[in-house]
Amino acid sequence: MNRHRVDSLGPDDEVMPYSDDETDDELEASSEEEPEVMPGVPQPPVEDRPKMAWKVKANDRPYHQLPEFQKKVFLCIKKSRYSGNDIKTYKYNVLTFLPLNLYEQFKRVANLYFLALLILQIIPDISTLPWYTTLIPLVVVLGVTGIKDLVDDLARHRMDKEINNRKCDVLLDGGFQDLKWRDIQVGDVVRLKKNDFIPADILLLSSSNPNSLTYVETADLTKISSFRSCVLFVSPEALIECEEPNNRLDKFVGTMLWEGERYPLSLDNMLLRGCKIRNTEACHGLVIFAGGDTKIMRNGGKTRFKRTKIDELMNYMVYTIFVLLILVAAGLAIGHTFWYEEIGADAWYLFDNKNQGASYRGFLSFWGYIIVLNTMVPISLYVSVEVIRLGQSKFINWDLQMYYPDNDTPAKARTTTLNEQLGQIEYIFSDKTGTLTQNIMEFKKCTIAGRSYGTNPLYFTRIWNRQADRKFTFMDHSLVARIRSGKDKDANEFFKLLSLCHTVMVEHKDGELVYQAASPDEGALVTAARNFGYVFLSRTQDTITIKEMEEEEKTYEMLALLDFNSDRKRMSIILKFPDGRIRLYCKGADTVIYERLSPNTRHKETTQTDLDVFANATLRTLCLCYKDITPAEFEAWSRAHKEAQVAMFDRDGALDRVYEQIESNLMLIGASAIEDKLQDGVPETIATLAKADIKIWVLTGDKKETAENIGYSCSLLTDDMQIHYGEDIKHGPQTSRQGKKKPTEPFFPAPGKNALIITGGWLIDFVDMACECEAVICCRVTPKQKGNVVSLVKKYKKAVTLSIGDGANDVNMIKTADIGVGISGQEGMQAVMSSDYAFAQFRFLQRLLLVHGRWSYIRMCKFLRYFFFKNFAFTLVHFWYSFFNGFSAQVAYEDWFITLYNLAYSSLPVLLVGLLDQDVNDKLCLKFPKLYLPGQQGSLFNYKNFFISLFHGIFISLIIFFIPYGAFLQTMGQDGEAPSDYQSFAVVTASSLIFIVNLQISLDTSYWTFVNCFAVLGSIAIYFGIMFDIHSAGIHVIFPTPFTFTGAASNALRQPYLWLTIILTVGISLLPIICIQFLHKSIWPSVGDKIQRNRKKYEMEMEVEERKKPPTFQRGQRSRRSAYAFSHSRGYADLISSGRSIRLRPSGRGGPQSSIREIPQREAENI
Repeated sequence: MNRHRVDSLGPDDEVMPYSDDETDDELEASSEEEPEVMPGVPQPPVEDRPKMAWKVKANDRPYHQLPEFQKKVFLCIKKSRYSGNDIKTYKYNVLTFLPLNLYEQFKRVANLYFLALLILQIIPDISTLPWYTTLIPLVVVLGVTGIKDLVDDLARHRMDKEINNRKCDVLLDGGFQDLKWRDIQVGDVVRLKKNDFIPADILLLSSSNPNSLTYVETADLTKISSFRSCVLFVSPEALIECEEPNNRLDKFVGTMLWEGERYPLSLDNMLLRGCKIRNTEACHGLVIFAGGDTKIMRNGGKTRFKRTKIDELMNYMVYTIFVLLILVAAGLAIGHTFWYEEIGADAWYLFDNKNQGASYRGFLSFWGYIIVLNTMVPISLYVSVEVIRLGQSKFINWDLQMYYPDNDTPAKARTTTLNEQLGQIEYIFSDKTGTLTQNIMEFKKCTIAGRSYGTNPLYFTRIWNRQADRKFTFMDHSLVARIRSGKDKDANEFFKLLSLCHTVMVEHKDGELVYQAASPDEGALVTAARNFGYVFLSRTQDTITIKEMEEEEKTYEMLALLDFNSDRKRMSIILKFPDGRIRLYCKGADTVIYERLSPNTRHKETTQTDLDVFANATLRTLCLCYKDITPAEFEAWSRAHKEAQVAMFDRDGALDRVYEQIESNLMLIGASAIEDKLQDGVPETIATLAKADIKIWVLTGDKKETAENIGYSCSLLTDDMQIHYGEDIKHGPQTSRQGKKKPTEPFFPAPGKNALIITGGWLIDFVDMACECEAVICCRVTPKQKGNVVSLVKKYKKAVTLSIGDGANDVNMIKTADIGVGISGQEGMQAVMSSDYAFAQFRFLQRLLLVHGRWSYIRMCKFLRYFFFKNFAFTLVHFWYSFFNGFSAQVAYEDWFITLYNLAYSSLPVLLVGLLDQDVNDKLCLKFPKLYLPGQQGSLFNYKNFFISLFHGIFISLIIFFIPYGAFLQTMGQDGEAPSDYQSFAVVTASSLIFIVNLQISLDTSYWTFVNCFAVLGSIAIYFGIMFDIHSAGIHVIFPTPFTFTGAASNALRQPYLWLTIILTVGISLLPIICIQFLHKSIWPSVGDKIQRNRKKYEMEMEVEERKKPPTFQRGQRSRRSAYAFSHSRGYADLISSGRSIRLRPSGRGGPQSSIREIPQREAENI
């Protein structure tokens, strides 16, 4: 029931193929396209549905060019639907770079706006500024962005060329020829050798290995080294019918038609592009999907585009500036209309030989002011923001305190667009296994036939068991004694089951057994069986060989292997013993095993009690059972199994139904318990983040008892919290997602901290309640439910969320959250490859958020506030000047000053503040987590701050204009010359503005370095240097039209009276700001201000604490584990039990099985 409710939030995996690489929009669009199934309307049977359209014939290129396989490209132009094998990940070529890149850049509203301004400036009647005042900044912005895009695309070109030119042996004209990958086509038979990369998605035809196995390293897909094995086919003369290309790495459905018979094909028969052949001298395969149709290329598609809250706010503020610009321009245009009617029309000296009315002149004045005031919308804002974000990302990458030397893993910012959002996180959603824990499993306890073992220490030696692992330890002498005595059949059966019922692959290296397991749990269990005398030695497609108690080797015939998945939560194996008996062994989570036990089974209650004890000790538990099967019963079941295997639609569902038939009336043997320890620093990290008012939710597959104990172990739950359980809550679902408004009354009116432990399926009914809790643990959640939980909080609480995980089953929630963090651990790199930030240990999260996130947020907010201020102060001088020039759109500055103001005179100091500024150092950020609160509240950049910057700019523009204006009225220079001309006025106002904006950023700078000081002084020096150059007579002689202020700077600035005017203007502008900052920090200091004031004191205290600090955290002081010992991933069952339907079998043998191929750990099925 719970699963039905939650799954209804998203697409049905069986109805519509689902991949986490699809976006939400794609999923919604796909689901809308599906025809609705009306109740009561009969549906066509499966047999009547269309057949699979993708057909491949071996070694027959003309077949794939037939008209039936053509698709329309444009008008009447058609081409084959089968892609070639060359790949193109680049975006541009020589011809398309300029038009496509410009098209993409002009999709930004700001760039399009400035292009429109440039066009307006070309119109003589409208233009009040030379065209180059807009063109030069626009070209610089477009050029910087274009160069960055070009560098990125050239790297993609080089990579594509290298891959497409790799060589491979292809069967052509009766022999193998050496071809480039780009020349391979669908249907080609290829030969691969050891250490070759696989060029396309191919169906394995043959292998040089005697047991028909082909080992592949899946590093390019999952960044881990594992092995796959595939079935041996006997002929390439076959027609393949299969599903069309898609992006599901975990699924492939098809059939092979050969000699009039159909045989099932699945992903276990495939070798995917991007893998590498290992431990196999040679193999042959048939190309099914090539080039862009391969699964790895399909998974390189669209991902969810994430934007920060500041991005959204910044866009709204730019729109607000647009509106203000239009209103101001309209007001000034109306003013010009009235002025011309009253004054301008009668002034003979203003006659311009144009027969234009006042209204028309007002209309032209409107567009003129749009041009003059365009700098209110800062063209360089977006480029500056990208530069700052890039620098902040580099600082994260270079942080040695987030480097993990054990596996040589630095922190990695995989995106440059979300840094400041790290300083606004309100909710963290964390996986448990491998994220909070180490994901290194050890067999610790077990219960067999109602008796619990694992209390007294015993260290295994090779005295009685030469195959034992020296590193293995167990805490009970008595269990070994009972097994060696041979009198306890249940104990022997327990470990025999562990040695037989698994999907582990084995290698022999230097006389040692090396196990390759689909999950750490599987490896720990098989290793335990090995150390208790039941040693797994080898396996083929049909047999498993073990050594029992140092006696002779025994080989068991494997009739069927029923693999684990996240829905079944169990796996089974059907074996034929040497004496002819047929027995099913099964292991799985207690919730599913107990439902399938026989009424005659013994020790159910005592085993359940032991399971509760193990769960309270936070161990990962697993129930073991068996069932004897008669030959007739197995024969009937085998026929049903074969029919399910060749089903063309809903094959997985059909197999699950067949599995249910045989996995019933089981006899319980006992249960195992495995330990998974916490990572270093997890409790401290969670406690620190909680002090920063970040709410942490753990989403786990554990059962409730284990989840609660783990919560206490990692300090997520504390003794002062009131724990609430989902099943005990009296509130009904009416307070949940049906009503989008928050309930008027809180769920927990009593003061104090609250925590909620609830089953994931029910959380959707209690989202408001959960969000009032300091901590939430969701038990028994599937990968899809994890993503749904994150979506609920984002949708109904409008909160900034972060998800952190380490496995493929965490990818859904990582992509759903505003920020996704991947941990590179034991389960491969699937989570890392889908994340925005990555590192090796959970404890680095506090530094990522409280240090880098907080600094990035403060820097970006300070940058934006100042950037808006300096542009308002600069632009609104034109507004005041318009009251003295008849609202004629005359500019107050020199044209080149307008051009270079944002590019050279005021850009560097604010960029450095956005990159380097910090109010307190990193140690104080971690010592005082409350410093993080302003980011969550968004208090440093919002509409209030925006309007403060606006009014600050208005105030400064008033001072900059009117003080020089008053000083220029009726004055006389020292040498008798009048300095009250327009050009001298423009020089004085511009010089005052440059001093003010550069000194203002100095007042706002908290962290001074030599670079900051150099930038402020350098900007002022650059201004005077350029100004004297462009006001010189020499440049006027060369370019008389654009440089008209000849001698203005030298004439004006040699007057002491004007220097006094500049000093007075700067002083009056900055003095109120200094007073306000002083009063604010003295009377209403923030937490940051108080810490800054006492910074020296706190730093000394921290030095003393550092000296007194005890030794570093000791691993293994407390254990943290999970409730059932399977990760959310399939094992190697379909791989191992493969191929029997392809080759002839004696009639007494069982039905067909799937192929043999090692699936990567935490495979993409579970994304």
